[in-house]
Amino acid sequence: MTSPVISIAVHSGFGHTAVIAEAVQAGALEAGATVHLIKVDEITEAQWELLDASDAIVFGSPTYMGGASAAFHTFAEASAKRWFAAAWKDKLAAGFTNSGSKSGDKLGTLQFLSIFAAQHGMTWVSLGLHPGWNVSTGSENDLNRLGFFLGAGAQSNNDQGTEGVHKADIATAEHLGRRVAEQTKVFLAGKAASAV
Repeated sequence: MTSPVISIAVHSGFGHTAVIAEAVQAGALEAGATVHLIKVDEITEAQWELLDASDAIVFGSPTYMGGASAAFHTFAEASAKRWFAAAWKDKLAAGFTNSGSKSGDKLGTLQFLSIFAAQHGMTWVSLGLHPGWNVSTGSENDLNRLGFFLGAGAQSNNDQGTEGVHKADIATAEHLGRRVAEQTKVFLAGKAASAV
């Protein structure tokens, strides 16, 4: 079987979310996927075509004021041509976000990303991890330390650059990339078997 093709469509305002996107990419590559990293605020027609040809798309945006960034919303609205053509229907999708606060209303962004995927007829892949750091023996270094289920949530201090992205959040994003790659392999194998 050929390796799954995964695209990561991301906006990053200050670089923190880009670090998370690169971790998703690393996890998916480790699991044997071909991965394209696409900055949605600089997207080209050729990159739109990469999204159309992908087996899965992972969406990423920082959380600003309780939701996805304006740049990501611009991309989402520009995808309407794909929506009309059902170009992304039956692809897999997943998502991640980053904010300055531990909660930061990141769930609102993850919900927006999953609804956006659902409107395109895509199938959502959750994080697939129990929450970490919620028992007395846990620590902030646990995977999924912020306790999200819908996607990967990361927290970066507002007064630090990209070096301040938490290592546990990077590891959680790598997990998401591996999970999407593995689920895409299962999905493609099922499609191939049902076509026989």
